[in-house]
Amino acid sequence: MDVDDPEAFDINDTPEKRVLKARLLELREEHRALDSAIEALQEKSSGDTLQVARLKRSKLVLRDQIQWIEDRLTPDIIA
Repeated sequence: MDVDDPEAFDINDTPEKRVLKARLLELREEHRALDSAIEALQEKSSGDTLQVARLKRSKLVLRDQIQWIEDRLTPDIIA
């Protein structure tokens, strides 16, 4: 099953996996929204640099959370 397709149904999914997939969708959406907000602020010539910095920091936190969830959803493969 592809982690990038959280809409895909897998009968073997545990309730925990379903919750993680739902949260992953929310975080990715939030990440995209922050991206748009940062871009909009930067386009303004009078863009608030402090606000941009805060948004970028929030975006990094979201990226870390996304990575943590993706790691939890990816099965361990012993080579």
